[in-house]
Amino acid sequence: MAQAQTRMTRQRAVILEELRKTKSHPTADELYSIVRERLPHISLGTVYRNLDFLADSGEIRRLEAAGSTKRFDGDISWHQHVRCVHCGRIGDVMQPLAAPPVDGIQVCGFSAIVGARIEFDGVCEACASRREAGQQN
Repeated sequence: MAQAQTRMTRQRAVILEELRKTKSHPTADELYSIVRERLPHISLGTVYRNLDFLADSGEIRRLEAAGSTKRFDGDISWHQHVRCVHCGRIGDVMQPLAAPPVDGIQVCGFSAIVGARIEFDGVCEACASRREAGQQN
């Protein structure tokens, strides 16, 4: 039974292939729309389950930030992300910085801090253009 859980099904392969083709860091719903063009009968639940499996197995990255919709990244090379503060668009930062050390950090209610990551805040070009156009009127 465990073998069925870990094999690369056609659905899982298509989900992985489509995610790796895009640089937009899609949500599960967005990826579902893309995958349905190739697999019209796939369910949203199947996409969610396979994304979770692929993330847990290290094939893809799950991007989660407090208060933001979960997104996925097919590029598992070491890089960081920038998120537009206006629309939530995510871009890749391919010259990553080292995360700060967590040794010795204590927080009330937590037994340990186990890691840190860096995510940048920014303004994407589309939002900057809209803001500039709005200011010119």
